[in-house]
Amino acid sequence: MLLQLILLHCKHFLQRKDGASGIEYAVIAAMVAVVLAGFVTPIGTEVSAIMTSIKTAITQ
Repeated sequence: MLLQLILLHCKHFLQRKDGASGIEYAVIAAMVAVVLAGFVTPIGTEVSAIMTSIKTAITQ
Protein backbone atom coordinates (compact mmCIF):
# COMPACT_ATOMS: atom_id res chain seq x y z
CA MET A 1 0.00 0.00 0.00
CA LEU A 2 2.74 2.45 0.96
CA LEU A 3 4.82 1.45 -2.06
CA GLN A 4 1.85 2.09 -4.36
CA LEU A 5 1.38 5.53 -2.80
CA ILE A 6 5.06 6.36 -3.30
CA LEU A 7 4.93 5.20 -6.92
CA LEU A 8 1.81 7.28 -7.50
CA HIS A 9 3.50 10.39 -6.10
CA CYS A 10 6.58 9.74 -8.26
CA LYS A 11 4.39 9.34 -11.35
CA HIS A 12 2.59 12.62 -10.66
CA PHE A 13 5.90 14.36 -9.97
CA LEU A 14 7.33 13.26 -13.32
CA GLN A 15 4.21 14.37 -15.20
CA ARG A 16 4.14 17.89 -13.76
CA LYS A 17 5.30 20.72 -15.96
CA ASP A 18 6.19 23.17 -13.18
CA GLY A 19 9.31 21.22 -12.18
CA ALA A 20 11.41 23.16 -14.68
CA SER A 21 11.34 26.27 -12.51
CA GLY A 22 12.69 24.25 -9.60
CA ILE A 23 15.57 23.04 -11.75
CA GLU A 24 16.26 26.59 -12.87
CA TYR A 25 16.43 27.74 -9.25
CA ALA A 26 18.82 24.89 -8.45
CA VAL A 27 21.10 25.89 -11.34
CA ILE A 28 21.07 29.52 -10.20
CA ALA A 29 21.86 28.48 -6.62
CA ALA A 30 24.77 26.35 -7.86
CA MET A 31 26.17 29.26 -9.87
CA VAL A 32 25.89 31.58 -6.85
CA ALA A 33 27.69 28.99 -4.72
CA VAL A 34 30.54 28.78 -7.24
CA VAL A 35 30.90 32.57 -7.33
CA LEU A 36 30.84 32.81 -3.53
CA ALA A 37 33.45 30.07 -3.24
CA GLY A 38 35.68 32.09 -5.55
CA PHE A 39 35.40 35.15 -3.30
CA VAL A 40 35.56 33.42 0.07
CA THR A 41 38.88 31.67 -0.54
CA PRO A 42 40.97 34.85 -1.00
CA ILE A 43 39.16 36.55 1.86
CA GLY A 44 39.92 33.58 4.10
CA THR A 45 43.60 33.85 3.22
CA GLU A 46 43.65 37.55 4.08
CA VAL A 47 41.83 37.00 7.37
CA SER A 48 44.33 34.29 8.26
CA ALA A 49 47.22 36.67 7.53
CA ILE A 50 45.63 39.38 9.68
CA MET A 51 45.12 36.96 12.56
CA THR A 52 48.72 35.81 12.28
CA SER A 53 49.98 39.39 12.46
CA ILE A 54 47.76 40.07 15.49
CA LYS A 55 49.08 36.92 17.18
CA THR A 56 52.65 37.98 16.46
CA ALA A 57 52.03 41.48 17.84
CA ILE A 58 50.46 40.10 21.02
CA THR A 59 53.24 37.61 21.75
CA GLN A 60 56.04 40.17 21.37
